[in-house]
Amino acid sequence: MAEVVAVCTVHQLLPDRGVGVTAIDKRPVGKPLRVRKLGIHGDVQADRKWHGGEDQAVYAYAQEDADWFATEFDRAIPPGLFGENLRTRGVDVSGAVIGERWRIGEKAVLEVTSPRIPCGTFERRMGVKGWVKRFEDHGAPGTYFRVVRSGDVRAGDPVEIVERPDHGVTIGGWFSRSSPEDAQALIDAHTAGTIRLQPDLRRHADKALALVTA
Repeated sequence: MAEVVAVCTVHQLLPDRGVGVTAIDKRPVGKPLRVRKLGIHGDVQADRKWHGGEDQAVYAYAQEDADWFATEFDRAIPPGLFGENLRTRGVDVSGAVIGERWRIGEKAVLEVTSPRIPCGTFERRMGVKGWVKRFEDHGAPGTYFRVVRSGDVRAGDPVEIVERPDHGVTIGGWFSRSSPEDAQALIDAHTAGTIRLQPDLRRHADKALALVTA
């Protein structure tokens, strides 16, 4: 069964030489928390220019991919280490189709918007030289969500995919390739109103198409 392993919120704000302060240090919380348009109650988005806002309100990462990194680097990857709000099991997070919707628990509905793009803050958090490249090479970035319907979320909640667009472009596929064909499929779906592209992803899609016609 697909389920939430942990719900994580910020433990402490940390100084970071790149962005000044970061909320990447997230830890599991052992009680139900309300998820709303700007994220999970009690969480903080320190740098909304790159992480946060309504289109990146919640970040999820799969236990299966965390286990891969744990084996690869011979270290524990506990929930929240990657800055994720939700650690899941039994659902292909990076295989999620952009625009698909998940119901978590009884009421909350989240919509897949975009992959997580690794940055210098993430590399400094992990303390691994070349971490960004290693993370990119694995091709499992996890996904950001916008909140379609508020509700409480907690560890152990079931995760159900309740809607999936037919354009076929996945989070992991877009993260790894960003091909012109996928860009066109996303733009067509956005134009038809079947999905609503996050503005940054729309710009990247336009850029991928422009490279073909240049």
